[in-house]
Amino acid sequence: MEPPSSSSHVQEQNVAYRESSVFAESFPSSAFDEAPEVLVEDWRWRSHVTAPEKLVWRALAACTDYGRQPGSVVLSTDRVVKRLNGMHRGKHRPTNVLTFDPPPGLPGGDIILALETVVREAQKAGRPVSHHLAHLIVHGSLHLAGYDHHHAGEAREMEMLEARLLSRLRVPNPWKPRS
Repeated sequence: MEPPSSSSHVQEQNVAYRESSVFAESFPSSAFDEAPEVLVEDWRWRSHVTAPEKLVWRALAACTDYGRQPGSVVLSTDRVVKRLNGMHRGKHRPTNVLTFDPPPGLPGGDIILALETVVREAQKAGRPVSHHLAHLIVHGSLHLAGYDHHHAGEAREMEMLEARLLSRLRVPNPWKPRS
């Protein structure tokens, strides 16, 4: 299900046709090869991260062998993420990142991040906001690819993969304590 915040820029479409399994097959595969759309919904992201769009694209590029490329990445706010988290997960509080799988038969998906939570977590960990943002983009991309962290073994596998992918970006391992 596509979250409302990432579709506000799209004209209303014939939903019955869009959800048809024939829809994705009626386009050449190259139609979906574009880089994901990065939407900076709140200007304050730019005060914490230089060129946030470039950072998002670099983080997604590091994941191409493992993660699924989203259709969009939305750099939003706690208020928006809290609303989406309540609507889709029944948790009425903000979280750092939400991922939404694409409709069946379509590529992509959405990754949505909450500014205030991301900044607060980065400051608490003593890390640059840009490093934490890169980590959460990698994390969201892996979720779209089917990775999860509900069980200890899954969590460890996902953490090790995140650390390996982040090293491609010269971002220190977020799971290793800083000295």
